[in-house]
Amino acid sequence: MMKTLQRLYILLLLPALTLLAAGCTDEPDFKDTYYGNFDALAQIIDTRYCFLEEKGIDWGKVTAAYRAQITEDMDIVEFFLLCSAMLDELKDGHVNLSSEFSTSYYRKWWSEYPQDFNLRTLQEYYLGFNYFQTSGILYSVLPENVGYMYYPSFSSGIGELNLDYVMALLYNCDALIIDIRNNGGGLLTNVGVLVSRFIDSDTTGGYVVHKTGPGHSDFSEPYEIVYHPADEYRIRWVDRKPVYVLTNRACFSAANDFVAVMKTLPNVRIVGARTGGGGGMPFSSELPNGWSIRFSACPMLAPDGSVTENGIDPSDGYECHTTAEELASGHDAILDFALAKANEASGKDD
Repeated sequence: MMKTLQRLYILLLLPALTLLAAGCTDEPDFKDTYYGNFDALAQIIDTRYCFLEEKGIDWGKVTAAYRAQITEDMDIVEFFLLCSAMLDELKDGHVNLSSEFSTSYYRKWWSEYPQDFNLRTLQEYYLGFNYFQTSGILYSVLPENVGYMYYPSFSSGIGELNLDYVMALLYNCDALIIDIRNNGGGLLTNVGVLVSRFIDSDTTGGYVVHKTGPGHSDFSEPYEIVYHPADEYRIRWVDRKPVYVLTNRACFSAANDFVAVMKTLPNVRIVGARTGGGGGMPFSSELPNGWSIRFSACPMLAPDGSVTENGIDPSDGYECHTTAEELASGHDAILDFALAKANEASGKDD
């Protein structure tokens, strides 16, 4: 596991070194004025954002349209909102402009889709408010003898010993459900810790590509991200019984990467809705006025080499949704679907 962590740290560091090197070249000296800050922001995105070509965005046209709206008598909040609206054209939840008074955030990647999840429904009607919780993981054995784990954020560190206890309790179940709905991402290292319990050999989890120059297509060759199996004395769930990973549109960033690698495993099925994407590794820069801009600097690719920025589909035949009305009445159609598949696989529905 240490090799995995070290490799991921190196991969996270590479884009910073690449962009630092790019910053050593001659660049315009932008002034701390509305026009100067706007032009600095526009250039940072133009030369360092990684999905302009992938998304078919004419950034020159976009920036010209928004620059024309700047006026000398606008106040600082109006200027911030103008810049934020321009950044929304990227349609990327990893892009944030931060000032002293606010941080912009593009929400439509999830807000325009069904939620497909309600935590209260899960806790009350399926778990009866009776469950274990450790390392950010809520877990229990459902009445159908199906193990259940809910992990809402990859920002919650997963202790190896804690995970041993989780896996030990669920080990004799007929199937396992890993619910990551509403998981907005977090640390890739936590993805590796969890994935390691479901593989018995080194497994390609995807690739990262680094920006190497100011051109929209200036990228390095893909760097492979390899996940290693947990130590043999750890409790693992390897190729033994079915695993169902529940997803919704609010699965983003590191959660997206987790789905990408889990989908490649033979005994795993992805159940629910297409994930929200977030397939770009974020990096931060600064404007002359001190505002910080966070943006996707390096594309993350799925194990098959496809771009994951726009999300990952469920396994074939496993897409399903649950309405707000169903959830309010105590029924989670996505979880019910996974339970039905688990019962079918174990022969209980015969």
